[in-house]
Amino acid sequence: MGKVFMISLAVFASTGSFLFGYDAGVMTDVIASKNFLAFFHTTSSSDIIGAINSTFNGGAVFGALQGGLTMDRFGRKLTILMGALICLIGAILQCTAQNLGMILVGRIFTGWAVGLLSMAVPVYNSECADPKIRGFIVGLSQQMIGVGFIVSTWVGYGSGTASASSSIQWRLPLAFQVLPCSILALGIMFFPESPRHLMETDREDEALKVLRKLHYNGSNEEYIQREYHDIKTTIAAEKAITVPGWGIMFTVPQWRTRLMHGVAVQVFTQFTGINVIGYYQTSMYKALGIVGDRNLLVAGIYNCMGPLANLIFIVFMIDRVGRRKPLLWGTIGITIALICEAVVNSQIDKENPQSSLSIAGVFFLFCVTVIFSFSWGPISWVYMAEVMPMQIRARGNAFATGIGNWLVSTFWAQVSPTALAALTWKFYFLFMAWNIVVTFPIVFFFFKETKQVSLEDIDLLFGERALGTLPDDLHKETGVEHTEGVHGDANEIGPSPVVAETEGGSEKPMVESPKAEKPRVEGEAV
Repeated sequence: MGKVFMISLAVFASTGSFLFGYDAGVMTDVIASKNFLAFFHTTSSSDIIGAINSTFNGGAVFGALQGGLTMDRFGRKLTILMGALICLIGAILQCTAQNLGMILVGRIFTGWAVGLLSMAVPVYNSECADPKIRGFIVGLSQQMIGVGFIVSTWVGYGSGTASASSSIQWRLPLAFQVLPCSILALGIMFFPESPRHLMETDREDEALKVLRKLHYNGSNEEYIQREYHDIKTTIAAEKAITVPGWGIMFTVPQWRTRLMHGVAVQVFTQFTGINVIGYYQTSMYKALGIVGDRNLLVAGIYNCMGPLANLIFIVFMIDRVGRRKPLLWGTIGITIALICEAVVNSQIDKENPQSSLSIAGVFFLFCVTVIFSFSWGPISWVYMAEVMPMQIRARGNAFATGIGNWLVSTFWAQVSPTALAALTWKFYFLFMAWNIVVTFPIVFFFFKETKQVSLEDIDLLFGERALGTLPDDLHKETGVEHTEGVHGDANEIGPSPVVAETEGGSEKPMVESPKAEKPRVEGEAV
């Protein structure tokens, strides 16, 4: 029962990721609508069309960073609710727009919401997941992003068959967003809060009930109690050395390292070139000599390939093969596919393209999305959510998503049209070079294997359970006074026991912060 409920929770929460995919993809068909361009007296190449895409990405950067504040203060559930309601406002503004100003403001709101949801959903799912299938549970985020892209493609395609004099061509695809927003907003409050956030806010009995609801299978009460104890002791140890604010993420060495892991996996995902292909694939097909309805058909098929491959990977592979190996092999595979794509494009005769070369070019672009879906696509969300310790999980994921994902995505969205026009097939070499020189070495030498390791035991991969100590000059670096540890100074080197005051006023140890040990996988003897 627990497993079924946990998967149901993850699928429902991932409606937020569906909105990510749908909102990111819907404008492709909207701005191609003849009625849309005529209604707003603009053209597909105007600056205002570029602004429509830029405002969405800019709003997403803000939304992702804001999530770091709301998740700690209001919890994971309420943050997802906020995202759904903000997206609802944006959807209504867009589908009822009477001028471009309403479209732009609506895109800012939907971008804001998508940024918020893109970091909140993976965190919520990871904190509710059983370590054995956490890859699958968090990987559902990427799955639903892909499903959102598919739905946006075919809703847009269907709406595009309406008369050129009808605003249904663009109002219907924009109005469709209201449905998933409403479902998410109405349903999320019926699901429990993350047990780790409950523990963090001193609602321990409620946290234990949620853990049983999520993970109990009728015979694993001992495991539930051990998990509860691990969460409790780890959060207690982290609280003993933490201070308010964002600066702490950059001050505690192990936390800074883990933050950089989260940022890196998001940046490297963008440098695979996947979003550039997604945004501008129709231009790439045109360069291969594929135009008209064939162009749109190939784009529709491309958008279906990724989610199908992603589903196979998260269901059958991610929790068996782990995180590092798929990232390494995925980097190699994508690089080879891009090299082949560049070679094919360099041989294309634009005046009279050969059918065999056109097919080869499409094949290698399809290879990129399939390989991506077997590696960076789902793992980027899984690894980012896993490596952050509880005390900076909200702010760390907010920073990694806002900066590593959305800001870098905005950069590529802005420079890619110009770069593609100027460099043509040579543009692919930028991504190849980055993958070979930067991505592969860093993943190989520094990334950790987190497969089936509890979120608390992942601490041990990066150092002691208490995750290091604060420097003596912390208050100078962060602008706040450092806190006193519950047992001596918080700056004391080495793990400190968490203590409580007895009735007589003396102190006694409650929880001893364990020293570094091999991370335990669920099911191992203790």
